[in-house]
Amino acid sequence: MELNEFIKNFAEQFDDTDESEIKANTEFHDLEEWGSLTGMGVIAMVKTIYGKTITGKEIRECATVEDLFNLVSSK
Repeated sequence: MELNEFIKNFAEQFDDTDESEIKANTEFHDLEEWGSLTGMGVIAMVKTIYGKTITGKEIRECATVEDLFNLVSSK
């Protein structure tokens, strides 16, 4: 699993946020479009693409996209 691929897959969960705005150091909780529905999309994306399970609590504990990537990588 590569960070750039993960960022691309993560960015696809957003409808109105431009993909170029999402980088490894992006604090995704601060994105205007971030919400519980997007969080559910991220959980589903991680399960479907990477075959790993993460929880909403684990997502809330991550600050940046790279933190989330590291969480998924560690599973």
